[in-house]
Amino acid sequence: MSSDSYVIDVSARSQDADVWFALPPGFVPLPLRELAEAEDRSGGAGSGSTPGLLPAALPDAMARRQPPTDLGPVLRLAQLFLEAGTVLCCLGVHADDEGDGRMLLSLFTLASRPSDWAPRSVLAARAAAGAQDAEHIETLDLPCGPGSLVQRRLSVPPEKGNGAQRELLQATAYVPCPDGRRIAILALATTAVNRARHYRALLEDVARTVSFDNPLRDVFDDASGKD
Repeated sequence: MSSDSYVIDVSARSQDADVWFALPPGFVPLPLRELAEAEDRSGGAGSGSTPGLLPAALPDAMARRQPPTDLGPVLRLAQLFLEAGTVLCCLGVHADDEGDGRMLLSLFTLASRPSDWAPRSVLAARAAAGAQDAEHIETLDLPCGPGSLVQRRLSVPPEKGNGAQRELLQATAYVPCPDGRRIAILALATTAVNRARHYRALLEDVARTVSFDNPLRDVFDDASGKD
């Protein structure tokens, strides 16, 4: 039996919350808007413009001792996600257990988009079919209902003074809401493109925790002394 514990983010208590999920260790929320603004001010110069925003967010002591240096593409991607309506962004920092032990970066985001009503399985299939340049597509049978998962490669705009584009791997899970009129979009992007299988499996595990009914209601009621 796993002894891992989960930290309940304050957003789970929000009256506006309508989707819940669990992330594994190694992910921490990022101040998405502040990072995007810092990237704007830097003119695309990279992570050096954000020294005060990231150290405290790094999820473990090793990452703080050896801060990741490949944040530029991740920050630019965060800016694009913000422009696309992302409501939550988390930085993932994990050790490469199958390589040299270096820090692997990823960016988890949550967004949603409205949709004309259709059966949930149809919505999931349409979302996957509409993904451009997909290199992997599969259907998901989740505890909360049908979903789909798509993997593709993205080209990140080059850094200032560097004409080379960077490639990112992005896995996206589409999970239609019960009313059939909205789709929750969970995305995981990483510079570790050679770890596609692992990140795809990680995102699927997260998608399997998605709930559209508050799973914490009893916990919060007990904490507040309600019957």
